[in-house]
Amino acid sequence: MTNEHEHAPFERRANVIRTVDAFPGVTRRTLASGDKLMLVEIAITEGNEVPEHTHPHEQGGSVREGRIRITVGGVVTDLEAGDAYMIPGGVVHHVVALTPAILIEAFSPPREEFLGDLV
Repeated sequence: MTNEHEHAPFERRANVIRTVDAFPGVTRRTLASGDKLMLVEIAITEGNEVPEHTHPHEQGGSVREGRIRITVGGVVTDLEAGDAYMIPGGVVHHVVALTPAILIEAFSPPREEFLGDLV
């Protein structure tokens, strides 16, 4: 969703943000999107995962709650609430929830396949 007024503030209220089933035990909420950046919340139940994948978008995130095991380009790291990560575009990555986890992620440019979540 593009901000039609170049410098005007833009907000989305929690009650209108859709929850989308992304994978078994994984939900996605596309919080907001502009022309160059998208903000997404990912919730993963314990033991579930975002399967190994890659995309051209740069992706940064922070663990808001819980603990995850993230693999980026073959490097495995355990992260917990307050920790952050950066994934360059085109690099294979994968996440497993060690406990129930919530991630806040930013994508640049926005993920076109997530734009339908904003309806």
